[in-house]
Amino acid sequence: MASKAVVALLEGLALGASLIIAIGPQNAFVLRQGLVRRHIGPIVAICALSDAGLILVGAAGVGSLVNASSGVFTVLALGGAAFLTWYGISAMRRALAPSSLQTDNEAGGSLRQAVMTVLALTWLNPHVYLDTVVLLGGISGRYPLETRVFFACGAMLASLVWFAALGYGARLLAPIFRRPLAWRILDSLIALVMFTIAARLLIEGVTMLNARLSPPPR
Repeated sequence: MASKAVVALLEGLALGASLIIAIGPQNAFVLRQGLVRRHIGPIVAICALSDAGLILVGAAGVGSLVNASSGVFTVLALGGAAFLTWYGISAMRRALAPSSLQTDNEAGGSLRQAVMTVLALTWLNPHVYLDTVVLLGGISGRYPLETRVFFACGAMLASLVWFAALGYGARLLAPIFRRPLAWRILDSLIALVMFTIAARLLIEGVTMLNARLSPPPR
């Protein structure tokens, strides 16, 4: 039993890390806030707790149920595409008028603004649900209930470690981002990522919507 629990924990840790450690809107926002050293604790906590909740939902067996509902992902895809487009435009505007690294109380925006942004980037991104609820939830179903919890704990641990490292480790890059050019490059990359993901979500959303509206074959 102990060896099976360890295997499940390690597999959840490895798979969770492989899904979380990727360029995306959530990671880009955590990195940027880490660079300006503002509201890192709340942002890391929101990201980790959000992933933990979704992983638990998937491990509880909801993954297969959600996966069968294409209407849910249609709404999420179109809404997420609209939000990411707006965020990409904001990043592009910052890239056109970059500033050097600031560490005073005005840098990084207010706590409320940061919290609302990270909540939107987390919960309006359909790929978060695909990765946590559907994919991790589906794989965890291979384990019996007594070891499934260890798989889920491994995936949640990967999320917590990654976001903490990204947020608090970003300060090591601070000397580089004292130059406006570095911010221009970072915000340009963020805008590119946002627009790319938004376009993909829009295509997926329109495809799913057309599939739902198309008449069944005779």
